[in-house]
Amino acid sequence: MSAEEVAKAFVQHFYQAFDAGADSLVGLYNATSMLTFEGTQLQGTENIIGKLKSVGQVAHTVKTIDVQPSKDANAIIIFVTGAVTIGGGNPLHFCEFFHLVGTGPGQYYVHNDVFRLNYGL
Repeated sequence: MSAEEVAKAFVQHFYQAFDAGADSLVGLYNATSMLTFEGTQLQGTENIIGKLKSVGQVAHTVKTIDVQPSKDANAIIIFVTGAVTIGGGNPLHFCEFFHLVGTGPGQYYVHNDVFRLNYGL
């Protein structure tokens, strides 16, 4: 699969799983993974999933996906923009950056994840 194909499949899976419940994302992170969520840094699967669960019920709509290969041939950089509804409220614009690192053929984990809401657009 090309980097673009991996990225599109990952993004579709990630947001469908997140919308169903953050516990579904456990297998995508590991002890070295780091999430920066609105400026707060968290490391490790348990801390990351705990933070994502604290957001509550979410529904994502992806607008754009940009993909680049990383310096390491087994890594991919993904930048996503879209809208998220939290707890049934009004949609908010967001952007999210993922750095996926390969662990084997066709297998990746999220090494870095940076999430920001975009206010005032």
